[in-house]
Amino acid sequence: MKLSILIILAHLLYIHSGESAKWGQIGHYVTGEIAEYHMTETARERVNEILDNVSIPLATVWMDDIRSDPSYNYTNTWHWATIPDGMSYEEVVQEADGDIIWALETLIAELKQGGLGKDEERDKLRMVMHMIGDIHQPLHVGTGEDRGGNDVRLQWMGQNSNLHRVWDTDIIQSLELSYTELSREINRATPEQIQKWQQASVREWAYESMSYRERVYDLPDNMRLSYPYRFYNVDIVYQRLLQAGIRMAGILNEIYDPGNT
Repeated sequence: MKLSILIILAHLLYIHSGESAKWGQIGHYVTGEIAEYHMTETARERVNEILDNVSIPLATVWMDDIRSDPSYNYTNTWHWATIPDGMSYEEVVQEADGDIIWALETLIAELKQGGLGKDEERDKLRMVMHMIGDIHQPLHVGTGEDRGGNDVRLQWMGQNSNLHRVWDTDIIQSLELSYTELSREINRATPEQIQKWQQASVREWAYESMSYRERVYDLPDNMRLSYPYRFYNVDIVYQRLLQAGIRMAGILNEIYDPGNT
């Protein structure tokens, strides 16, 4: 009996954690791979030193890993922001412990100021890297009505899923590309795009995610998604992954190689 209960609890935990995944591992790895390509040599060396030679792509998923550690519970609400349609961020009452917009603005400023201990700097660096990926996934800036699409139950390619998972994981995995292959395929921004994207603020990143809501929620009546939905929306996935990686590089260059920004 005890074993059966443990198996059921483990299954429920797996389902819950899967629904809460952020861009999925592949998506985060892509943002880290692209960021590393666009970083200056000085910034890249400094970041690798702080990460203790853990790769930049691998470091991007650390903030999801620590959700199993109660000492980091204060970061639980740092994976998303809620901005209902027709409202601005400033008009919304946010989470008591902060949200992804507040956390990004705060931690980036602290890293730029410097003076942090080794472990604190490593933690905040990895959090910033992860959250830059999260905020570019459109459903991480939610309406407050369906838990960022987690409550929108549907089928993806004949399998039970939900809208959040489709955008975090399902579309990307259906491409059947490794993160290095996907990074190479989409890493084609022009110098003008890079400059424009890196000049945008954290709040502008969030508003960009909001701008895709009409397409994200354009769902068939039978709630069965497959290749047509992917065809219609995969360009958004590519764009947001690329923007996240390039903006991550821009932020890390500002922090660790300010003389070259």
